[in-house]
Amino acid sequence: MARILITEDEDSLRSFVARALRLDGHETMEAADGAEGLERLSEGEFDLLLSDIRMPVMDGIELAHQAADRFPGLKILLMTGYAEQRERADDLAVKIVDVVSKPFSLPDIRLAVAQALAA
Repeated sequence: MARILITEDEDSLRSFVARALRLDGHETMEAADGAEGLERLSEGEFDLLLSDIRMPVMDGIELAHQAADRFPGLKILLMTGYAEQRERADDLAVKIVDVVSKPFSLPDIRLAVAQALAA
């Protein structure tokens, strides 16, 4: 299965998503913000970056830009609960697979990840 990095500043949501993706056999690693996420990406190969847009230190938009530049084969899927944040991701259209709206259910995030990996 895939190796997925989850960057999300809300601990409970990050753990929920990690558990959900492990149910599908994926290996997950976690980071609490974009800067930590960028460090984790440098530690090994990942198939997918699943990141919240709104985070402290480095937001998901900046993380997506830097990750896409440094790791061109990496698939990127963003998450947000804010409509205006989704619009900020428009300039990333060629770098990301999609933006998932929060709140989402367990089946929703599992399907979004499966589709992102298949894209």
